[in-house]
Amino acid sequence: MLNLSWKVFSMTGSIDTYLLLKELERESDETSELEGKEPIETMDAPTH
Repeated sequence: MLNLSWKVFSMTGSIDTYLLLKELERESDETSELEGKEPIETMDAPTH
C-alpha cells in the first residue's frame, strides 16, 4: 500500500495522497513498535 501511495503521489503531486502515505507510514511504524519489529524505511523523494 505504501508503494502504491508513493507512486500515485509522485505521478500526480496530490497533497491528499502524500498525507495518506504519511499516515500509513506512521501506522506501520506504530504497529512495528508494538510487535518489536523494525519500522518500514521512509521513501525519499525522487530526484529528477
